[in-house]
Amino acid sequence: MDARRLGVPFLLFAAAACGGPVEESTVVMTATDALALPQPAADHRIAYGDNPLQFGELRLPDGDGPFPIVIVIHGGCWLAEYDLGYISSLAEALTGAGVATWSIEYRRVGDDGGGWPGTFQDVADAADALQEMAPVYNLDLDRVAAVGHSAGGHLALWLAGRKWLDGGDPLRGEVPLPLNGVVALAGITDLAAYASPDGCGAAVEPLLGGTPTVVGDRYRRASPIDMVPFGITLTLVIGELDPIVPKIQATSFAEAALRTGDSVTVVEIPRAGHFELVNPSDAAFQTVREAVLEAIVPGWIG
Repeated sequence: MDARRLGVPFLLFAAAACGGPVEESTVVMTATDALALPQPAADHRIAYGDNPLQFGELRLPDGDGPFPIVIVIHGGCWLAEYDLGYISSLAEALTGAGVATWSIEYRRVGDDGGGWPGTFQDVADAADALQEMAPVYNLDLDRVAAVGHSAGGHLALWLAGRKWLDGGDPLRGEVPLPLNGVVALAGITDLAAYASPDGCGAAVEPLLGGTPTVVGDRYRRASPIDMVPFGITLTLVIGELDPIVPKIQATSFAEAALRTGDSVTVVEIPRAGHFELVNPSDAAFQTVREAVLEAIVPGWIG
C-alpha cells in the first residue's frame, strides 16, 4: 500500500489495488448503480422484534462452525426509502470469505417508530439478538465485528460505543453485545457537523428530532465522535471522490479517537466514490474484506 499523510497524527493508506493518479474522466458509482447490484437471497430471514421491519438476514459460510460473525448495517441517509437490498451483495461476498453475516433491517425516518429513539433501539436489539441465535446457528460470539455503509457506518460505530451510555439508558440495552472491531465505509461520525439543509445531511434533524441546540443530549448519545474511546479495532474506509460524506468525517473522528488512545486506521480508496465501497466487483472490495477480517481477529490475514 502507498501511504499518505493529511497533516493529522495518523497514516491515511491508499489501497495499492486501486492506485495510480486520479483522472478527470473518472466516473463514480451512483445510488442508482448501487440499487442495481445483485441482491442474493439469504440463508435465513429472522425477526428480532414484532415490527415488520425488525428482521435480519443471516448468511452462513461453508462448514460446521463455530462461525465468526459480522453485523452488516446498510445506509441510505437513515431514510425509509432505502433498505438492506443494495448491501446484500457485500454481505454475500463477506460470507464467501468465511464469516457469517447478519445483515439487519431497522425502522428509519419516515417509518412508524423510526428516527429517535426507534432506529437506535432496533440496531441495538438486532445486534443483541445474536446472543440467542448463537447456539442455534453455531455462531462464535467471541469473534464479532460490525461493518456499515454511510448512515450504516454511523450506526455500526454507535453500536460499538453504546456500552458507554448510562446503565439506565434504554438505548444501551441490558447486556450490550461486545464487538471486536468496526469497519465504517464512508461512515458518518459527527452528526452535528454533518447536518445540513441539503443532501443526506438534511436527514440528521429528522433522525434526532431537532437541532443540537434543542436536543443536544441526543446528539451526544448518538454521535460516535462523542463516544470515544471505543477500545476496539476501528477502521474507516473512504472513497477519494466521495460526493456524499466528506473526508473530514473520518479524519476528525480519527484525531479525536487517537487522543483517547484508540487504535484507528483511515483507508482511502483512490478513484472511488461513495458506493464502490459496497460493490464486491470493484477493486475496493479487497481492502474492505481485509479490514473486516482484521476487525474480527487482529492478524487474521497475516
